[in-house]
Amino acid sequence: MPRDELADTVVRTWGPAGATWLATRDRLLADLAGELDLELGATLPQTFHAVRAVTCADGTPAVLKAGVPDGHLDAETAALRAWDGDGAVRLLWADPARGALLLERADPGTELTAVPDDRAVEVIGGLLARLHRAPVPAGLDHVAVERAAFDAHLNRPDAVLPRPLVERAAALWTQLCGSAEREVLLHGDLHQHNVLAATREPWLAIDPHGRVGDPGYDCGQLLYNPLDADPAELARRAPDRLERLADAVGIAWDRAVAWGFAVCVLSEVWDADGDAGWTGPGPALAVAQRLAALVAD
Repeated sequence: MPRDELADTVVRTWGPAGATWLATRDRLLADLAGELDLELGATLPQTFHAVRAVTCADGTPAVLKAGVPDGHLDAETAALRAWDGDGAVRLLWADPARGALLLERADPGTELTAVPDDRAVEVIGGLLARLHRAPVPAGLDHVAVERAAFDAHLNRPDAVLPRPLVERAAALWTQLCGSAEREVLLHGDLHQHNVLAATREPWLAIDPHGRVGDPGYDCGQLLYNPLDADPAELARRAPDRLERLADAVGIAWDRAVAWGFAVCVLSEVWDADGDAGWTGPGPALAVAQRLAALVAD
């Protein structure tokens, strides 16, 4: 039987609440389709949420996204409302109590991985410049709270990542958050897999985490993507990518390097601490080790 990645991830992340949601998922999608007069179509790529292509009553193509209703989609909802389609897919409807969103469908939906890297970096830089202009909604988490993940890893008796690297990233995190000249609405996870080709615009962002903080935070996630890239090649490209992203979001290159390093270490910390099936460091560690030599003391 093929592995159900969505079921595995939901149960691993939410435990019994995730299992309960999975048992009612199909009924929920059917109920939502009936209430909103949607025709359910193909299942789209999904990891943490059920994601279905749908067609609205007027023929408009859309996407129905649903997840465990614990409030974790509230930040995405707030960010998409703030952007109102400027650089990101539009939010058409939301029901926070049931953890459900109806979104504009990016059609044809080709991932930004389909274009050469120089062009992908240019596209992401342009999107970030636009997304960061939006008003910041109330109630979103500040990226400063993510410092706690470093401390939790360092307090593990079996901490598996290089301790000096994690300690340096943790200290930088506090320093960078405390010295931000401006704070913006952040996407929080903008990379090639979260940018899709569309008809309304050439490219649109999807799946924001919705955070508040220094614009440099959003320069980090691109560095360890795309997923199938060679880690050594990602490490080699990182300084040049950061130079271009720094210009796009309006910060100094050395600040972008510091954020890139810290975000890459955080990604490895999350992977190591959040998945019982962790098999070792990923490409983010290779990038972080490359950038460590460039981070100003």
